[in-house]
Amino acid sequence: MSNTVLVTGADGFIGSHLTEELVRKGEKVKAFCYYNSFGTWGWIDTLPKEIKDEIEVFMGDIRDPNGVRTAMEGQDIVYHLAALIAIPFSYHSPDSYVDTNIKGTLNVLNAARQVNTKRLLITSTSEVYGTAQYVPIDEHHPFQGQSPYSATKIGADRLAESFYRSFNLPVTIVRPFNTYGPRQSARAVIPTIISQLLDGKTEIKLGSLTPTRDFNYVKDTAAGFMAIAACEKAIGEEINIATEREISIGDLASELIRQINPAAKIICDEDRLRPEKSEVNRLLGSAQKLKSLTDWKPAFTFEEGLAETVAWIRGNMNRYKSDIYNV
Repeated sequence: MSNTVLVTGADGFIGSHLTEELVRKGEKVKAFCYYNSFGTWGWIDTLPKEIKDEIEVFMGDIRDPNGVRTAMEGQDIVYHLAALIAIPFSYHSPDSYVDTNIKGTLNVLNAARQVNTKRLLITSTSEVYGTAQYVPIDEHHPFQGQSPYSATKIGADRLAESFYRSFNLPVTIVRPFNTYGPRQSARAVIPTIISQLLDGKTEIKLGSLTPTRDFNYVKDTAAGFMAIAACEKAIGEEINIATEREISIGDLASELIRQINPAAKIICDEDRLRPEKSEVNRLLGSAQKLKSLTDWKPAFTFEEGLAETVAWIRGNMNRYKSDIYNV
């Protein structure tokens, strides 16, 4: 028997992939998309017609408690992915991150109590850990807010925990490490590198090259969400989604240069450097808790995921402005 499912942030990168996979699984899916006067549904607009026709679209704003509650009525499972996510933008617009990430999550939590949601998954981020104090980073690792963005996600996570402990709300905090793949904006490092290379640039502008990241292919991230939602033992838990493999930004760029244009070279763009104490220097996650609770494991190697990402960006270069720094 299928569930009624709401995905907030369904118009975004991860949200659209999760929405698509849920439809393919046979769930009855409602997509909460950010209201805009253009009537666009974000990445939902690009899904195959047979998928899109199965989706109920609800236009709203996660900062509006009435709209959130209305969208959540009658939904068995809620995947809350709506958020402001860009770290550089959070340096000069922190208020909007508090309003969207903390207040927006509070709206979802309050609504879940009011409409008796059966399962609620709150999306966290590996950025809440800050630079690794030990590796692999498990769910007991301390939190450190090294950007306004990560601080608001820590706040949202702790609100979610409080609603589980205070009201027995069936919450799970899902914590993906860096996700990449088709539909990701040039705000993120992998599309930034690929789009510059495919645009014929021979000088690839990047910030710091030494930080390491644990990259999840987006379809594996979506599968992780779905596995967690199907696991009753995950209620009240915080769960990483990680590959347990790290690569430095410099090595990543070198590999993409090798694949796409070996004549290109990397140059440091000062505008892309994070403040020294804000840069997260190392992220390498543990997925042991997720693997112990579910049968999830990555279905894509990093090489396979990169190949699919390059192919998709190659066919969608009109969506990228490789000559500017996308914050």
